[in-house]
Amino acid sequence: MTATDPTPTSALAAPHSEAVLAVRGLTKVFKDFWGRPKARAVDDVSFDVRRGEVFGLLGPNGSGKSTTIKMLLGLLYPTKGQIEVFGKSPRHVATKSRIGYLPEESYLYRYLDSRETLELFGNLFQLAPGDRDARVEQLIDMVGLKQAATRAVGEFSKGMQRRIGLAQALINDPDLVILDEPTAGLDPIGCREVKDLILALARRGKTVILSSHLLSDVEDVCDRVVIYYGGKIQAQGTLKELLSNRDAVRITSPSLPRETLEKVLALIRHDVAADKIQIDNPTQNLESYFLDVVNRARQGAETSGATSGNRVAAYLRGGAEETKSQTDRVLERLAAAKVEEPKPAEPAAASPMQPAIDAAKLKQLTQQPAPEPTKAPAAKPSAPSAPPADLSKANEKLSGLLNKPKGECPRTKE
Repeated sequence: MTATDPTPTSALAAPHSEAVLAVRGLTKVFKDFWGRPKARAVDDVSFDVRRGEVFGLLGPNGSGKSTTIKMLLGLLYPTKGQIEVFGKSPRHVATKSRIGYLPEESYLYRYLDSRETLELFGNLFQLAPGDRDARVEQLIDMVGLKQAATRAVGEFSKGMQRRIGLAQALINDPDLVILDEPTAGLDPIGCREVKDLILALARRGKTVILSSHLLSDVEDVCDRVVIYYGGKIQAQGTLKELLSNRDAVRITSPSLPRETLEKVLALIRHDVAADKIQIDNPTQNLESYFLDVVNRARQGAETSGATSGNRVAAYLRGGAEETKSQTDRVLERLAAAKVEEPKPAEPAAASPMQPAIDAAKLKQLTQQPAPEPTKAPAAKPSAPSAPPADLSKANEKLSGLLNKPKGECPRTKE
């Protein structure tokens, strides 16, 4: 593409790198009802975003970041300038199918649950039913909403809405992902997982444009940034270029004895004034400390909220993990599996519902002579403990007892 306006050399993509997004002289002026200029939201902005890069859009409120994003998506028409996304206009339908977008506010159907929401967006991208269903399950697990998959989205907290919004932005496995304040409303664990996801996408060659007011998040993941103010780019470049302080040097070492420290300070004081030297102990940031505390607590407690520690969806990883790590996981599963040796067959224990059968007793019962029809009703069968002859004597004795006058029923008297 031939630029219509001169641009700084640092804003041009390297010749060997593919420019996914090219912006030249972009300007947006909002007008009133009578067509008079009301606000110049974006003023002559030019930059490139390369494949596999995480690119940050920074600036205070009202500086033009969201307006730029909307023009990149083809939702707003620029007043002047040129935009190319994958070499096409941002309003090209086939180009839009390669973009995933998470807006600053999650605009979702409040009466659909998480699974139905993702199925809806999967159908909009005309995904095959099998691929769609597999991606839906992987995304729900990835964003930690598996326990809330059947709840209506309208019942979600803001943080949970951001999670399902992030999932819908990735349902089509986009080549360009545009995230507008993706960590807004998320807890520190969710913020860390979103940053890990962004880095995983970049490793796969995906391009990510991140707009955020949380500068620590941008610093953790972005390769290059532009800083807006008043609709113009005030600074741009890599984080190393922008953040390096060439006028100071930091030396970090293990804890030193006091005598050694005094010798080092004496050498430094020869060239530097004493009030310019600062000595302190290094500290970890609050995010690292918070995550360490939560990880320890997670081992002995459960939560009914959104879960964390979930892996990036398999189709988003795209086999980017090393073979060695996959082999290690297989070996761990094999080592953890219990190999059961075949055991000798044991007689089945009698259950309360089905008593065990004694073959010897059954044989005796089948050999016992049937009682005569004229005699008294047979007694309840019991387990025989004597030979058949003894049973006959017992029957005769029982019949004699039943025929005694004392025990006769009135209806049997003559």
